[in-house]
This record gives sequence, structure tokens and C-alpha cells, in this order.
Amino acid sequence: MTYRRKPFGRTLCAMITPFTEAGALDLEGARRLAGHLVAQGCDGLVLNGTTGESPTTTDTEKAELVAAVREAVGEGIALVAGVGTADTRHTIAGALAAERAGADGVLVVTPYYSRPQQEAVEAHFRQVADAGGLPVMLYDIPGRTGTRIEPETMIRLAEHPRIVAVKDCSYDFLGTQKVLARTELAYYAGCDEHVLALYAVGAAGCVSTVANAVPAHVAAILDAFDAGETAHAAELQLRATPFIEAMMGAGLPGTVTAKALLPELGLPAGPVRAPLLPAGRETADGLLALHRELTAV
Repeated sequence: MTYRRKPFGRTLCAMITPFTEAGALDLEGARRLAGHLVAQGCDGLVLNGTTGESPTTTDTEKAELVAAVREAVGEGIALVAGVGTADTRHTIAGALAAERAGADGVLVVTPYYSRPQQEAVEAHFRQVADAGGLPVMLYDIPGRTGTRIEPETMIRLAEHPRIVAVKDCSYDFLGTQKVLARTELAYYAGCDEHVLALYAVGAAGCVSTVANAVPAHVAAILDAFDAGETAHAAELQLRATPFIEAMMGAGLPGTVTAKALLPELGLPAGPVRAPLLPAGRETADGLLALHRELTAV
């Protein structure tokens, strides 16, 4: 069952950015991780998002990462590059650099900390969309930015021909449904506990942090729903709940928990960059146990 277009695919992973043990960008690791995620069911990747430690990677590193992953996965996989900052000019520059590096779209978060009024939020997104040639995915996550993209603002922004999608971390399911009902925006669940719920009311898919570790399981939830097996889709979503809670709701950022677990699975990750601190051994062991339980046949 398909409700609306999927401009960036359906099962997107908010991919971590692998680093070497010395803390440098690990491009070979990024290529290998991206290839693994695609092979396990992801048809799109979001690079340089918060899960990818965008606050602590340079503009040059961001462009290099997009180019390397594009080389690794080819042209058939959607690459969405996070370019959002608190500065409109910097965001535009990032969007243009992502386009040159081979991205298919850009993820633009609400300007943070300065808490602009809705008129300024709308103007920011329009300026970014006007400046480049790539389609835009808006990122609504007021818990981190301090500013919501209000539903009426979202509805106006949907009129822009290059604003095509939303990564929804608003935790306002009613507001989300209002926008879905009145626009053609492709919504992607940005909170792993909402993947099935949002898909069931017409979302295009998800941008999942948990997919760094269980890409096949996340894809299977949506596969089951598409096949009309709604009870099985619900079962798969609920089975993932303890793992989602451990990765996303245990007080540590998803970047930290993902980078604690991936080396245990033989996948590249490397350390986190300051100010983040790595998870302890107990956290890694707990994640690995839950991962084994979730992925057991």
C-alpha cells in the first residue's frame, strides 16, 4: 500500500560518520558502512545529520563524505546531505557544496538557538531552496532547535517547488496529520518509535538512526505494511521497542549508542568527537544483547 510519492526512497538511515581511532574522517569506513546499509535494505542515506556529528565535522569533511559515499553506492541510492545551521548564508553555502559533491537532496533543520519567529523560519527555508538546484527536506525537531516549524508555516512552505519532504521529529502527531492532509509533502518519520504509526497515515518512510544497527528490521516493518500484513508490521515495530529505547531513549544520543554497538557487529564507527563522550562497556554489552535478541531468527 502506497499513499504518496517517495522523493528520497522509503527506508533511509541517518548514517553515523565513521572516524579513525585518531579522530580523523574515515572515508573507507564510510564507504563500507554505506554499502552494508544498502545491502541490508536501505534505499536512501542521510549524511551529515546530527547522528553524523554534523556539529563537529568541517565543511570540507562534509563534502568529502558525500562524494565518498556516492562513489560507494552509485547513482541508484538517494543521498540526502544535512546542511542546516543557525546561519542562513552558511546553510546556503553547504547546500551548494552538497550539490557539487553528488547529493540528491539536502536536509535543512530549523535555525537553532536564536529562536527566530515563524516569518523568519519560513524566509530561511525559502532562501535555501531558492539558492540551489536540489530538493529540500525540512527537519522539524523543536526539542533540539528550540523552534517549531508550525503546521501553517509548513503548509505555506509546501508551495515551493523544491521543498518536497519533511523529517518529522515534532512529537505533534495531530499537527503532522494536518500537514499531510493539506499538502503533498513527503513525510519521513525521524523518531524510530513512530516509523509504523506515521507510515500508516501516509508518510513516505523513515529516516532512522536505529537502522545503523538493524537496517533489515526497519525495512521489514515497512515491507510488511506495504504487503498488507498490518498485524505483522505492528508485531515487528513492537518487537523493536526495547532496542529503540536502549538506543534512543536511555539518556545517550543515538550517535553515541550507535558507535558503541557497531564495532561489536564488525562495522566501522570509530570514536565520537567532543563534546560527546563514548558509552561505557556496560552500555555496549546491553545494546549487543538486545541486538541479538531482536535479530535472532
